[in-house]
Amino acid sequence: MRRERESVDAMAEWCNTEVVLSVVGGKWKLLILRYLLLGTHRFGELRQAMPTVTQRMLTRQLRELEDDGLVSRTVYPEVPPRVEYALTEAGETLRDIIGQLDTWGSWYRRHRKAQARDDGQAATGT
Repeated sequence: MRRERESVDAMAEWCNTEVVLSVVGGKWKLLILRYLLLGTHRFGELRQAMPTVTQRMLTRQLRELEDDGLVSRTVYPEVPPRVEYALTEAGETLRDIIGQLDTWGSWYRRHRKAQARDDGQAATGT
């Protein structure tokens, strides 16, 4: 569970990795940020991109990302109201990091597949 929201001064006592995990940790935040790297999206578009996230959880994660200054929320005065989410300048600074994580995830998936294949061959003696 995420720590209670703390001030930047309180974060000074944390190690840098704790700060990163406090801001972008969790199952959905990096995925939300990854989709927003592609451009501005409405709530429904984010829900479609992540069909297993609940509406409540997506709302909560977006609010936390907004509170942390990584995502901006724009409400247009229309009926029904249109709400769009986009990365802020601070959110954009995660572009390279998210790209590196995506690259590592691809490598890791191939690595585990090859490892399973090698383990299967060793078990059958081939």
